[in-house]
Amino acid sequence: MTSHQDTFAHDRWPPRAQWPQMIYELPELQFPSHLNCARELLDTHVEQGRGERLCLVGEHSRWSYAELQRQVDAIAHVLTQELGVVPGNRVLLRGPNTPMLAACWYAVVKAGAIAVATMPLLRTKELTAVIDKAQISHALCDARLLDELHAVQSPYLKHTVAYLGDADDGLERRAARHTAPFAAVATEADDCCLIAFTSGTTGQPKGCMHSHRDVMAATRCWPRHVLRARADDVVIGSPPLAFTFGLGGLLLFPMSVGAAAVLLERAMPDVLPAYIAQYRVTTCYTSPTAYRAMAAQVGAHDLSSLRQCVSAGEALPAATRALWKEATGIELIDGIGATELLHIFISHDEAHARPGATGTPVPGYRARVVDEAGRELPRGQVGRLAVQGPTGCRYLDDARQQAYVQHGWNLTGDAYLVDDEGCFVYQARTDDMIISGGYNIAGPEVEAALLAHPAVAECGVVGVADAARGQIVKAFVVLKPGYAGDAELVAALQAHVKATIAPYKYPRAIAFCAALPRTETGKLQRFKLKDSA
Repeated sequence: MTSHQDTFAHDRWPPRAQWPQMIYELPELQFPSHLNCARELLDTHVEQGRGERLCLVGEHSRWSYAELQRQVDAIAHVLTQELGVVPGNRVLLRGPNTPMLAACWYAVVKAGAIAVATMPLLRTKELTAVIDKAQISHALCDARLLDELHAVQSPYLKHTVAYLGDADDGLERRAARHTAPFAAVATEADDCCLIAFTSGTTGQPKGCMHSHRDVMAATRCWPRHVLRARADDVVIGSPPLAFTFGLGGLLLFPMSVGAAAVLLERAMPDVLPAYIAQYRVTTCYTSPTAYRAMAAQVGAHDLSSLRQCVSAGEALPAATRALWKEATGIELIDGIGATELLHIFISHDEAHARPGATGTPVPGYRARVVDEAGRELPRGQVGRLAVQGPTGCRYLDDARQQAYVQHGWNLTGDAYLVDDEGCFVYQARTDDMIISGGYNIAGPEVEAALLAHPAVAECGVVGVADAARGQIVKAFVVLKPGYAGDAELVAALQAHVKATIAPYKYPRAIAFCAALPRTETGKLQRFKLKDSA
């Protein structure tokens, strides 16, 4: 069943036999058959007397929950009355993090349509692929990013409206004509409400379909049981809202408890500490790379309001954890999530953090490490991470569904082991394991060893073909200022790795570079390193 008039998404869920087993064991995961997550996360606060609580802060705006609701309702009226959006239509959202982008996301979902948020740096070719794949008919775009979108040639895209501009037909002027409340469409809990495209670490993004139930389930698991989000929280972070790490951490999770979020267009490590001090932030979300870069700056800012720091998006090296704790006294909360499962499913809180270990399954989820046949492996053995929970992979029209979901489990593409204490310990992406001279070597372990050397600012490790050993470990290293990338330093780094981890894991080749290739969300693109090697 679906409430959608446009049944595109309903007709393109993978066959039920290819779905992972969905688990709703926790009492808080029981939802009614009709559910609109925009109403649950926004309207409920206003209805229950919390409308004047601070909700969103931007560089040029500051909205309460009631003010955000008025913006959302006006935009929803524009979508449905002026642009002809009907439930089930896909609406592309394009822009950096701003309260206006957040309002557009909620308006699309409240109107029963499907939000397809895209990374601001995507170019015309990439936008065209997303639009064609999801058959997107409407777009709401930051006026400063219109050029690439206007260059798209697609038979599907019919209407584009700009916001944060001064055009007479811009979204704000259209919205100003609508002052009546907008009643949220009574969508089915299992209706698709967002399609999130993966961030491209493999170079081939996929569309991940998630329902209203998925969104609400995500707010009831990790933020409630691990983060323990509070109504007096003020959150900030670097991930774009188009990245599910950012959507959850900066929008869905704080609003699920009536907290506030600071949305920055440019949340780079060089400015985040100052913004944390300015807005008295309690919770920060960013990548390990950013925490490492920020550690040297914290002494220049008053970060006394900061209570929690969340690291995700890529593996957290032990050296980065130690560096941040030494600088701030705060233990990083590490976790692994996936666009396919919407957010974090294995994590730890501050009290149970251990260097090198990701943690244990988040309440609501179960996980195990399996072999190629799907059999659970004993503790200590490296295998494929398999996960089940209230969210799971449903790709939009993609044959790769059958590779990701096997035997009812989501196979995330990560290699893990479970240690003697039951903690899940990350090894590498399964396709990034390096087999050299018969040994299995995890690139992130070598990276963590290199990062502990005082000369290394960043590094990435991959396997490259070798006639004698099958593969050898090659490291791409960004040096800190004052160090020269010469043969003497190569030897020093190799000796350092041999003294830190098993000697056979040391990088037999080291290349020095000015920067590493990363996605817009900060993830290292190892496939580009492999190509260059």
